[in-house]
Amino acid sequence: MNPMPGGTDPEIPVVDSKRPPGPWRVLWKKFSRNPFAMGGLIVLLIFVIIALLAPRLTPYSPEAIDLMFANLKPGAEGHVLGTDELGRDILTRLLYSARVSLLIGFSVAFVSVAVGSVIGAISGYFGGFVDTVFMRIVDVMNSVPSLFLNILVMALFGTQIKFMILILAFTSWMSIARLVRGTFLQLREMQYVEAARAIGVSSWGIIFRHLLRNASFPIIVNATLMVGGAILSESALSYLGLGIQAPATSWGLMLSNAQEFMLVDPMQAVYPGVCILLVVLAVNFIGDGIRDALDPRQQVTKSWRRLAQWRKNYSKSRS
Repeated sequence: MNPMPGGTDPEIPVVDSKRPPGPWRVLWKKFSRNPFAMGGLIVLLIFVIIALLAPRLTPYSPEAIDLMFANLKPGAEGHVLGTDELGRDILTRLLYSARVSLLIGFSVAFVSVAVGSVIGAISGYFGGFVDTVFMRIVDVMNSVPSLFLNILVMALFGTQIKFMILILAFTSWMSIARLVRGTFLQLREMQYVEAARAIGVSSWGIIFRHLLRNASFPIIVNATLMVGGAILSESALSYLGLGIQAPATSWGLMLSNAQEFMLVDPMQAVYPGVCILLVVLAVNFIGDGIRDALDPRQQVTKSWRRLAQWRKNYSKSRS
């Protein structure tokens, strides 16, 4: 462009171009507009916070036994929710039980996702003989009754938390493996994978740098749903007497102990049952919210104010 007379260049208009939002920002925008998902996230965060701050929220110990104050009613002698058959504060045991149940739920989901993602990624990317071997292993694991296997391992190796996490993860990774395998069968034919091979990227680099990142969203959805399933499985094993054992405590163990006193104080079973219900519902709502946010057919919900403004502008343009 020729300079203007006097040696000054003409002013070039600056285009105000905004950077398009990334996928995580779009995901959060859609997720935050879902009231059920946000409600579930708030409830889950509340339980996580009270589990972390349990020693500061109650002056009692979950293992302290005082038979002089057994089966107290809520509010008696400074016990907000009363005491159980051994004089232990119910609120304190609920707070400490949240630690165990949430730890098992998140740990099982993490281990299951790690194992299932690696096996599914290798199976889906390489295919052929490797795919056949891994998928037959998945079929064998799916054919074994998980509850029977959990009970057998708990009876043989004990009821420590680490054994419970391992056995629950060992019987839960197959669905993740199938999901990741199916996703990799589609992604490995993409052009960017061919380009990565052409420039010399190794197969493991393609799997862990490119393909797993693109398959992360469905994995996250299934991981959130797996947390609720792990909490229910732990509660079922503890209810049968094969899970967490005293002096440790969990919501399932509290349910197991309360069944003998249903006629005396039925609320001892209601409290842990409500906690399990709320946490599992919250996790399921979060998983559903993430799944809806990942669906490209789901549009971001507009607020009532923006809809009213749009109708107003539309009516003016028609007139």
